[in-house]
Amino acid sequence: MIITLKNDSEEKQLKNLMDWINSLGLQTHLVKGENSTVLGLVGDTSRVDIGLLNSLDIVDTVTRIQEPYKNANRKLHPDDTIVDVSGHCFGGINFQLIAGPCSVESEEQVLTIARAVKKSGATLLRGGAFKPRTSPYAFQGLRDKGLEILLHAKKETGMPIVTEIMNINHLPLFEDVDVIQVGARNMQNFELLKELGKTRKPILLKRGLANTIEEWLMSAEYIMSEGNTQVILCERGIRTFEPYTRNTLDLSAIPILKEKTHLPVIVDPSHASGLARLVAPMSLAAVGAGADGLIIEVHNDPPHALCDGAQSLRPEQFDELVKRLDVMLSVVSKVREK
Repeated sequence: MIITLKNDSEEKQLKNLMDWINSLGLQTHLVKGENSTVLGLVGDTSRVDIGLLNSLDIVDTVTRIQEPYKNANRKLHPDDTIVDVSGHCFGGINFQLIAGPCSVESEEQVLTIARAVKKSGATLLRGGAFKPRTSPYAFQGLRDKGLEILLHAKKETGMPIVTEIMNINHLPLFEDVDVIQVGARNMQNFELLKELGKTRKPILLKRGLANTIEEWLMSAEYIMSEGNTQVILCERGIRTFEPYTRNTLDLSAIPILKEKTHLPVIVDPSHASGLARLVAPMSLAAVGAGADGLIIEVHNDPPHALCDGAQSLRPEQFDELVKRLDVMLSVVSKVREK
């Protein structure tokens, strides 16, 4: 339920209203936007008398939210949420580039790639220390050692790091990680999501392999219901009947999400297509659709990569892509940090 307040409402009246609502066992979220002030009610709102609310002097309108997600709903939070990662902002007019290898293979490899993508314009470094793989015999990542390498690269380059968590028990290892990524396979690992909601760290939440937009937003709601509002959504393609690409990139999800939620939305064109030659056109299309950023896999030697070499750009290809992205960003009035 959303209560839109009149512009001339007094603080004492607002406090009395919030105290009364809280006494009913409901949570209240006050959001002061540019054009209006709204009070969001989360919980069992069936006990609230809408007629009584509408009769109050400070109340303009009362609206019930039909969607099951409340905190993530744009109706509750009309303005875009800006997620700040060490000074690099996601959301609004901001556009961020996250780049790096699929898997952390060695310190030399990560540092080489980190320096190259930073020079080209990437602001955050991605890299997998813990790797969820379809085959139990495939490379599973360097795990703790991989995190150490990423943190060393962060110290050397100044780039915040983004890496995936797979298990609640690993959470203490992620204390110095800037953005914790929840992969597609864990999008509905609700116990993990609830624990991440208690961290207050930015969470990059990837869409599940075959999940609807509403299910995806409900996963964001799990994180936000625990108090962590720093959620970045990532469209990475969904499984369809089309076998030519690794997944099918659902770019229509971007404008739909912009209507439904205030959270920033980025796109992973690497996992979506599975083919390096498709990363550039899909990246440009994502910008045109309104994405707030991209997360792109870059490897200095793709043919010998231990994971997903076929979808990884070389540093020089990434550099060329960034130049093309700048042209598109000017069209959609987005600003890339330089």
